[in-house]
Amino acid sequence: MKVRYFAWMKRTVGKADEEVALPAEVKTVGDLVVWLRGRSTGHAEALAEGAAFGAAVDQRTATFDVPIAGAREVAFFPPFTGG
Repeated sequence: MKVRYFAWMKRTVGKADEEVALPAEVKTVGDLVVWLRGRSTGHAEALAEGAAFGAAVDQRTATFDVPIAGAREVAFFPPFTGG
């Protein structure tokens, strides 16, 4: 699965995207966040508990309880506003 990071999250993690092989226990966006935090200090900072960021699964906005089985891509991005 490809994991993508946008804006300041990309700078904090140190990469725009990465291919990951997920363990069987990672079933939702929230599980993925927890698992990714353990990959590096940059991941832990960008995806910190209480940090404001959103997610998308296969380019559709998703909450953290959304299943990721079969997904090709999960993206994380900071909050944004419209005008």
